[in-house]
Amino acid sequence: MASFHVMSDARGMHVQPTVRRITTADLMDVLRLGVEDFWAKPSHYVFMCLIYPVVGLILAQWTTSGSNAIQLLYPLMSGFALLGPFAAIGLYEISRRRELGMDTSWWHALDVRHSPALPAIAVIGVMLVALFLLWLYTAQSIYTGLFGNQPPASIGGFLREVLTTPKGWTLILLGNAAGFVFAAIVLATTVVAFPLLLDRDVGAVSAIETSARAVMTNPLQMALWGLMVAVLLVIGSIPLFAGLAVVMPVLGHATWHLYRRVVEPERAQQDRRPM
Repeated sequence: MASFHVMSDARGMHVQPTVRRITTADLMDVLRLGVEDFWAKPSHYVFMCLIYPVVGLILAQWTTSGSNAIQLLYPLMSGFALLGPFAAIGLYEISRRRELGMDTSWWHALDVRHSPALPAIAVIGVMLVALFLLWLYTAQSIYTGLFGNQPPASIGGFLREVLTTPKGWTLILLGNAAGFVFAAIVLATTVVAFPLLLDRDVGAVSAIETSARAVMTNPLQMALWGLMVAVLLVIGSIPLFAGLAVVMPVLGHATWHLYRRVVEPERAQQDRRPM
């Protein structure tokens, strides 16, 4: 793996980018900048992100049409947020190019495939997919532990049982508590990981470590950012997932600007140590 410098940078060194403290005002500002990036060419970004609501609708149809997986509809919908940092990587690239005054046509989102950090990006992407699958397994296990192996007969019957019985309320509490743990793990490990790798080929370990330090340095602000992301994704999901075609690109661009606020630019001399 060393030849692909997945765990470290191209020189086999471990880089520790400097993390800044930010304020709540910074969060509002990066969201504003995300909207500005989106409106620069909104039709292109909506086109790029249509796959997100389309996949959501396909999965919703699959879980409610004879696949005996109605109980997984909510975990699938909420679990999309776990894949969001990876799904938006092309949008980070567009924001990076716009910042540099380069062409921001939508096809440049595919330029990520030429990034020298692509192996490290892929490793963290695989990590997120694994967390997503583990979340679905956990959600199914919680349901089975409470209701047994028998799948719900219908959406209406499932909703009545969940909302009007003690077992249903236990499912809601345990499921959301487990989901919160998974969301916190993803936030702590990837909040700036992918933008950092696009900007500087520092390796997967450094990208994850920098994200963790960003959260530890700004715990309240990062918790608020996670809440803002969750609320916006819920709002975008309500109208048959269609709103995600706007919410996703705005959040993707805003995440790039959050990275710029949190991580200091690369300097000539950095704290480096051999892996």
